[in-house]
This record gives sequence, structure tokens and C-alpha cells, in this order.
Amino acid sequence: MPRPPRFDTGELLDAAVLLAAGGGPAAVTMSAVAQTVAAPSGSVYHRFTGRPALLAEVWLRTVEGFQEGYLAALDSDPDPRRAARAGARHVVAWSRAHPREAALLLYGAEQFGRSGWSEEHRERADRGNGRVFARLDELGTALGATGPEGRDRVVLALIDLPLAAIRRPLRAGLPLPAHAEHLAETSAAALLGESTA
Repeated sequence: MPRPPRFDTGELLDAAVLLAAGGGPAAVTMSAVAQTVAAPSGSVYHRFTGRPALLAEVWLRTVEGFQEGYLAALDSDPDPRRAARAGARHVVAWSRAHPREAALLLYGAEQFGRSGWSEEHRERADRGNGRVFARLDELGTALGATGPEGRDRVVLALIDLPLAAIRRPLRAGLPLPAHAEHLAETSAAALLGESTA
């Protein structure tokens, strides 16, 4: 009977998240991941064909975890304005609960070597992004924010502004301010034409 693996994929990806949060994508190497979990390098190569596959998997696991909760937040209320506010809050709340993962996502897929990923990894990333932007388009239509300007307004309100509320403290290694969720929510509401009073 084969011996169960001592180091599982999740443990290795957790180590990669830790490295990326502390030193950015450049810190995520096969040997650094192995050293972080005190594993032989062969354990990392056994699960990932090379550094591009490792970078793809750590990025995709992290972004997919975020997207799952984000889409649930956008679907949490039939009223599009309340759903939009929930989405903006979720960006901050998830980042507060997962500061290392959030710090990783601030770099972007290109900095995690997307151009060198396998076709399967790139397609997986595109599917996830497609689901998010399709849902934002639906929400924009429900809010009357259509056309190029309307779409940009929705993306600004529900992605860019909430990220702006967390970027500076995360990059500085500081905790998010207690009011960050409120700022993200009220900024999104204001941009989408809703009174925040």
C-alpha cells in the first residue's frame, strides 16, 4: 500500500500565499515553498510541473475563493442597490478575514506570470472573470447603468473603489481600519446614484 503524501497540495499553496504576501510573486519559488514547509524540493515538483504551474495554482485558488463569496454577496438581495452595497462590503470584509490572500491579489495575475501559464490555467482564470463581469453587467442593467460609461461606473463602484480602501494598509502590513467596509459601501452607493444618508 503506498504511503500517503507527507505534504499535500493545500499545505504547499498555503506556504506560497505566505511567501507572496510577504515578498510578492518573486518570492514564490519552488525551493522557497519547499523550505517554508520543510519539505524536500521533490515534493513541490511532484505536485507542480514547474514555477508557472505553482504561480497559476496559488493565484487561481486565491481568486476563486474570493470570487465565490463575491458572487454570493452580489446575489444576496433581489434589490440591485442593496446587492451592490453587499458586493462592495464583501471586498473589504473578505480582505479583512484573509489579509495574506488579499495582499497576494493586489499584484494581479500578470505579475503571477499569467503569460506563462498553461492554456488550462488561463481558461480557468477567464471563466472566473467572465462569471464576475457577467454578474456585474446584469447588476448594471438592473441599476440602469448601461453602455460603456455605466459599465465603468459599476466596475469602479464595486471593484476599484473597495480595493482602494484596502490597498494602502495591506501594502503597509497594517490592519484595515474599522470603517473600511462602511467607506466602500457608501462610496459605491454614491457612485451608483443612491443616497447614503
